Amino acid sequence: MIDAVVFDMDGLLIDSEPLWVRAEIEIFGEVSVVLGEEDCAKTKGLRIDDVVAYWFQRRPWTTSTPADVEERLVSRVAELVASDGVAKPGIEVALGAARRHAKKLALASSSPHRLIRAALARLGLASTFDVVRSAETEPYGKPHPGIFLATAEELAVDPARCLVLEDSFTGVLAAKSARMACIAVPEVFPDHDPRFVIADAIVGSLADVSSALVERVAKGQL
Repeated sequence: MIDAVVFDMDGLLIDSEPLWVRAEIEIFGEVSVVLGEEDCAKTKGLRIDDVVAYWFQRRPWTTSTPADVEERLVSRVAELVASDGVAKPGIEVALGAARRHAKKLALASSSPHRLIRAALARLGLASTFDVVRSAETEPYGKPHPGIFLATAEELAVDPARCLVLEDSFTGVLAAKSARMACIAVPEVFPDHDPRFVIADAIVGSLADVSSALVERVAKGQL
């Protein structure tokens, strides 16, 4: 009942959220936009151009173009991922469960391809996925379902026969809007955003994404 399992990347496979926070505070600070960790949380899961647009709309700057800030932000995060990126616990458990229940594996991320390549190289997962898709090629980023629908099309599978693993509510909303099953792995658990209830299951770690859980989600037994 599941033909493909689709993984998010940032915050799910690699503990990159702290790196994003560091880079955002640093790069936006260079254009006199002072951010704290709570500010960065407001744009978690969004595509980079959407993050830059969010802050430019609210705290416009004049010293650089938004496109320039976006490029500097991507470059800084890529540097941090390559030097300091750490795998999230339980990756092999979740990948093993996915392989047992699906013929195809994919990665669908809001990050640009440059960051995806850096992260997969850092984690040793460069040849793991049948399809690797970036939302930078989509008209809209998450929470729009476009990235997941495009991934299903490239996999040649029905979106309704896909299971998504996501850590952000933005990503969960995109997955459910694409009519896909979804297991949420929120960064904060069990005190996570109550809106995660729209997911088919909520767990505290990829290590909890067992073969039995995937089977129950596939059968709609939760």
